[in-house]
Amino acid sequence: MKKIGIIGSGTMGAGIAQVAATAGCLVKLYDTKTEALQKAELSLQKIMDRLVEKGKIDSAEKERIQNNIKYVNSLKELKDSDLTIEAIVENLDIKKNVFSTLEKFVSEDCIIASNTSSLSIASIASSLKKPERCIGIHFFNPAPLMKLVEVIPAIQTSDETLKISVETIKSWGKTVAVAKDTPGFIVNRVARPFYGEALRIYEEGIATFSEIDSAMKEIGGFRMGPFELMDFIGNDVNYTVTETVFEAFYYDPRYKPSFTQKRFSEAGYLGRKSGKGYYDYSETGTMSVRAQSRTNSEGKVTAENIFERILVMLINEAADALFWNIASKEDIDNAMTKGVNYPKGLLVWADEKGVDWCVKKMDELYDEYHEDRYRCSPLLRKINFENKTFF
Repeated sequence: MKKIGIIGSGTMGAGIAQVAATAGCLVKLYDTKTEALQKAELSLQKIMDRLVEKGKIDSAEKERIQNNIKYVNSLKELKDSDLTIEAIVENLDIKKNVFSTLEKFVSEDCIIASNTSSLSIASIASSLKKPERCIGIHFFNPAPLMKLVEVIPAIQTSDETLKISVETIKSWGKTVAVAKDTPGFIVNRVARPFYGEALRIYEEGIATFSEIDSAMKEIGGFRMGPFELMDFIGNDVNYTVTETVFEAFYYDPRYKPSFTQKRFSEAGYLGRKSGKGYYDYSETGTMSVRAQSRTNSEGKVTAENIFERILVMLINEAADALFWNIASKEDIDNAMTKGVNYPKGLLVWADEKGVDWCVKKMDELYDEYHEDRYRCSPLLRKINFENKTFF
């Protein structure tokens, strides 16, 4: 796989192009808009200059990487590609249209992949005359820095397509996690409680945005708290992913979106990119806490209580992903540590805390709320009953 076509020159597409070019591939980066291509080229120039300044690469390496990328505005230019990766808007109809058009130009052996974070690969593949060549190859932002790539075969995907895709991405220096073609794959499914339960705790008046973030960072060791991270991602983007997963799982209450996040998104409080979110941001990017107050003063809820409630919901989601054979236990834990920088794999964390502790915590939440949102994963119960661990 030496000739790579990338469709979409936004942050993700350009990042994937950089990864492939660095690995020695000849890349053609496609976009319909000339100004978008020019922006991507200028951005890569700045990135390369910074890497040279930091001593990460020398001038010869910089020139080699840049020369490996050609910027094109016609899909026909991708005709000699061995592998194409689409990284455009998360709209199923648009992606299917691009795929069916692309298939007319590329060879029969060309693998056609999507970088979608949550859409059905099977549905995208159905747009092709040769759907067995279609696969999901999902990078995380920023692609050059994040080690994880989810590879998602559809039910139509051939074993050969999967094998070649995994080998190719590994040769680019990435860690591969193979996931079943279900909503959110691994990371965007398992990570939902990090945001959703934090929002729920806030909406109950138990703690403020900053108190919840502090608990997750100081006790849990997370690099960013849930509200900081939602502001970083963008409340509009994060809310849309949650809504997509919720609908795709037939409105399972575990993935129910938050009205708080919906209202923040509707108000234009998107986070860092808009200057306001759960926190306020100055033009220099400095973050300040917005005025917040707790409305529920009954009982004493400690930072540890907050951390443990969110953690056990994350563990429960990871266990359920394993229960439904979404991925192997190793890939699930790798996905969370290398895809979203969690301090530990969630199943390793379950073993450390004790599976009996996890079951007890989930049952306590269910007894308090009597909501299906807090149902304990059957796998957690099974492992606890058998007095086993995940690893």
